[in-house]
Amino acid sequence: MGEMSGGQEEKKSGADKNLNEGLDRRLDKGLSKRLSENLNTDTNESLSEGWKDDLNTGANESLSADWKGDLNAEANESLSADWKDNAALDGNDPVPEDGEQVQQLELNIEVPEESHSATKAEELAAAAERPAGAEGGSRNLRFINAKIVTPDGVIDGGTCVVADGRIVSVEDAEGQAVSVVGNGQGGSAAKGKDEQVVEAAGHRAAESDLHRTQGSKTDGSEQIVDAAGHRAAKSDPHRTQGSRTDSCEQIVDAAGGWLLPGFVDIHVHGGMGEDFMDAGKPGVLETIAKFHGSHGSTSMLATTMTATHDMIDGVLEAVWAYRHRQQSGMPGRDIGANGGRGTDSGSGVDDRMHSGTSPGASIEGVHLEGPFISPKWPGAQNPDHISQPRTDWLEDWEARFPGLIRQLTLAPEREGALETIAWLRANGRTAALGHTDASYEEVQAAVGAGLNHAVHTFNAMTPLHHRGPGAAGAVLGSDEITAEIIADGIHVHPGAVKLLAKVKTDGNLVLVTDAMSAAGLGDGDYFLGDLPVKVEGGVALTQGGALAGSRLTMIEGFRFLVRQADLSVERASHAASAAPARQAGIYEKTGSIEQGKRADLVLLDEELDLRGVWAAGQKIG
Repeated sequence: MGEMSGGQEEKKSGADKNLNEGLDRRLDKGLSKRLSENLNTDTNESLSEGWKDDLNTGANESLSADWKGDLNAEANESLSADWKDNAALDGNDPVPEDGEQVQQLELNIEVPEESHSATKAEELAAAAERPAGAEGGSRNLRFINAKIVTPDGVIDGGTCVVADGRIVSVEDAEGQAVSVVGNGQGGSAAKGKDEQVVEAAGHRAAESDLHRTQGSKTDGSEQIVDAAGHRAAKSDPHRTQGSRTDSCEQIVDAAGGWLLPGFVDIHVHGGMGEDFMDAGKPGVLETIAKFHGSHGSTSMLATTMTATHDMIDGVLEAVWAYRHRQQSGMPGRDIGANGGRGTDSGSGVDDRMHSGTSPGASIEGVHLEGPFISPKWPGAQNPDHISQPRTDWLEDWEARFPGLIRQLTLAPEREGALETIAWLRANGRTAALGHTDASYEEVQAAVGAGLNHAVHTFNAMTPLHHRGPGAAGAVLGSDEITAEIIADGIHVHPGAVKLLAKVKTDGNLVLVTDAMSAAGLGDGDYFLGDLPVKVEGGVALTQGGALAGSRLTMIEGFRFLVRQADLSVERASHAASAAPARQAGIYEKTGSIEQGKRADLVLLDEELDLRGVWAAGQKIG
């Protein structure tokens, strides 16, 4: 820890002087005794003795800046960064940057009326009312009493610890780590001050509990909330045995609910009145990301429609620029050199952690649905823009926007399609069939060239028949093909969803929404790309009567898989998170609850109602 300059010494000396005068003038004579009674001298001996010594003798050197702010509003106006460092407990606790929330300690001390603490009290109340995940809110979380879905199974009564936007520890009901990563972050924190218990609106509870960690030391300003965001009625005395919690940690009591990895939607066209084809217009990408983020999607691929080269080019430019803004300042990432995929090499997650806010789902790239499709199966695609496969277009886009295109949907029977599929797979992209008139045999030939995915299975493809299995039969019968399903009960009958789930058992079932701009809104007139669409009774149709996307969200599709298709929560979670993350090429950073991965999380109650969504550790909505 660095030495203080002369100016810093002077500021510190002035702060001490003001603080002592304030203490003499404002604090009642029984302060030391009351502090001694409030503090647990068994588990916090070194802290309480230090605090008593400081306050009784006037040696206030170890009081942190925010303590001084609580006791004397004038004493903490201009403390330097080095002084903050000297005040940090053990020299290890991170000091909040400017603009971050500094959670104050509740001393439970009566202040005489003549004190000038009214303004400070208002500031503290405002800070306490600030919801977790809002600007300056806690970035460190501890989910307790949860059924945690991990790649190795469900942990009942488990704990998941998040620090700086990453998952750092997963523990079972006995507090034992179920997986370990040697990054030194999980469960290691310095001595703490106190824990803050907040109610649903973020108000501070009347009393704080210094005994609930059963022999483990916790850092300052813990917040205890249940799955709905309400103050926990009773904390779990075993949840931190043998470990310590991190700075400004918020405790989220799942109350027996489900903690899932954030949903990954790789086929979504829009929502809340906006369409990804209008990505160049202000606010479009943010609106779609916020809407779907609030319904469980923490990652998505912006999906285009069959359109002209220039129209698609404009979408790619807009999304590319948006991702640069979204990821600016992200340590350990290099968009240009690494195709936008990032290395995730240091502690960086994305700028949502640095800004203190979460804009919603992370747009991880683009899914081109068309224009290389069959004119016989256009569905809601504009037939005027259908083109033969053009690998030269893809090469140009890859050169200008490396790594941005993650998936391409095409009709594999079209001339030049096999060469395009081979190019896609050679470049690590998903090659998907869709809007296709291909026979069973033609699909099998495409699988040989590298085809590995099918969009909205059963829709806009040759159907299954016992004498001609068609594209649908090839999808069902090919383990190499990962199959999307729109689980809304409109696009596919629940029985057909069950059938698909029975044959796609090797992690190759993917839930998608195929949502269009009407998602989140009611019946009315909309556009899907440049085609007019009417929504009636929740069903979107083109003027020609073709289904035109959906109004589905990922949480609704997830519940459909569990309730209508009889999938387990664990398997439905895989279809909504891990499987699509793998197809999008982002599984190394999201799609499962594992140490080191981005803290993209969805919390449900036992009835599968959505209780909260966190993207990179920041709460959405």
